[in-house]
Amino acid sequence: MSHPTQLLSSSEAVSGENFILSIFPRDLDAWALFLDIDGTLLDLAATPDAVTVPPSLPANLDALSRKLGGALALVTGRALDYVDQLFSLSHFPIAGLHGAERRDPDGIVHKAAATAEFERLKADLVAETANWAGVLIEDKGAAVAAHYRLAPDRKLELELLMERALIRAGPNWTLQHGKMVIEIRPARADKGHAVAAFLAQPAFAGRRALAIGDDVTDEAMFRTVNRLGGYSIRIGPPSPASEALGSIPSANALRAVIAALAS
Repeated sequence: MSHPTQLLSSSEAVSGENFILSIFPRDLDAWALFLDIDGTLLDLAATPDAVTVPPSLPANLDALSRKLGGALALVTGRALDYVDQLFSLSHFPIAGLHGAERRDPDGIVHKAAATAEFERLKADLVAETANWAGVLIEDKGAAVAAHYRLAPDRKLELELLMERALIRAGPNWTLQHGKMVIEIRPARADKGHAVAAFLAQPAFAGRRALAIGDDVTDEAMFRTVNRLGGYSIRIGPPSPASEALGSIPSANALRAVIAALAS
């Protein structure tokens, strides 16, 4: 079996759109697709709740999932329940909280649980940042995120605050940095582990993985699929700091590619 990059010329190797539209469709039965949400399927917004789902996107994802025999999963930092609200007409396999919770293709749900002390920690973070204009503390259940997109000058203060909170949370949690966000999430899993867990499921087993994401949180996913002979695509310009093998310029461009595949 050829490695995907061997199917591309050097001039095509950074074009994720070319890969998806020319290489990926040649044998859909051989592929599994893993998609981040924020900044990948959806445009980033000023606050987490301000993201919008284009009306055609859930139906296009459903159609593509059927073409892939159900081997399509969303892999996100969002909580599983919140993803179901976003894509209300669809119930894809989902890895939430960066892989700490997961819904398998058979509908079985694996969820992380917040301890009583972690619940108090989240409440204290809200109280400590109450007067920090533009800072938003997002309660994700077994994770908590501090967003500073509207207050970039608070980055260093938030880093110190979240580092102290991590010590309080204990060894079962870890710190995750993203685009204008710092998160405390369960330490037991990351997006790479989530992809590996899906690939062990019957709907995904034996397939080559294609992973698409936009942030540092997706690098674990990229590393996993690259190691397994799959292909990885970053949303945004090519970056030497990323392990992604290809790139697509924007979430809007990815949605157009998905629509083309779905039709």
